[in-house]
Amino acid sequence: ATAGAVVYDRSKNGSGQGAGPVAATTSWTPPACWYAPTYTPEQLQKVKEPVWAAESTGYEWDAEQRKTFLNPDDHSKDFNKDKTGKGYWWGSYVNKSYPPGWDACKRDYFWVDTGAAPPADIENVITPAILAGLAYNEIRVPGTKVTLAPAGPTKVNLPTWAWLDATQFKPVSVTASVPVLRMRATTVAEPVSLRIEPGTTDAQVYPASGVCTFTGGHIGEPYATGKADRTPPCGVKYLRSSGNGTYPLRATITWKIHWT
Repeated sequence: ATAGAVVYDRSKNGSGQGAGPVAATTSWTPPACWYAPTYTPEQLQKVKEPVWAAESTGYEWDAEQRKTFLNPDDHSKDFNKDKTGKGYWWGSYVNKSYPPGWDACKRDYFWVDTGAAPPADIENVITPAILAGLAYNEIRVPGTKVTLAPAGPTKVNLPTWAWLDATQFKPVSVTASVPVLRMRATTVAEPVSLRIEPGTTDAQVYPASGVCTFTGGHIGEPYATGKADRTPPCGVKYLRSSGNGTYPLRATITWKIHWT
């Protein structure tokens, strides 16, 4: 494995049947490529020398490469071997989902001493913000399965109660880190509301906005016998029969994303 590979902790992520990625409401795209520690001097030597020996990349290119990585006056310093343990050769990493721009990090390997900042003219060096974006890309949330009651076909003018299983709809998170840099970021997704769209204008939603907020650790209130004539804090009441068809009831959960 390369020195600066991103490590994920998914132990607090969503899981199970129906879990899937968050659908962003903006044009956000995950980090496409970035630079991070890649090789020690010895590791880079093992990567480069076979390429040069094959002579498949052309004399001029190989010559330029040797000027960059070899020390003609002291071969013990080739590939910065005199700095072993004091830094890394940094290289490019690509997001394996290959989003737009994945091939933009084309700079060859460059050296960074331990504790030093990468060259200021290089864009896309690894940062906590990039790690947060990568962690976001790994977030999985439960499918929107809303419990409706009373059981059976919905009756006209009788409120239907809606709620979410509090054991499933809770904050989830993923942590992305580069241990060699002691850099990490945790992205958290929290359920904040449930929007109910009854699929017809001949219906009344509760609350009137159709948006049930996440309060007291849950969204909505479970139905119980004896509540049939009460107004639910979250639900819908159909005012007209759908006849031989059905109304396409739609429920959408909004998740709030933040990272630290």
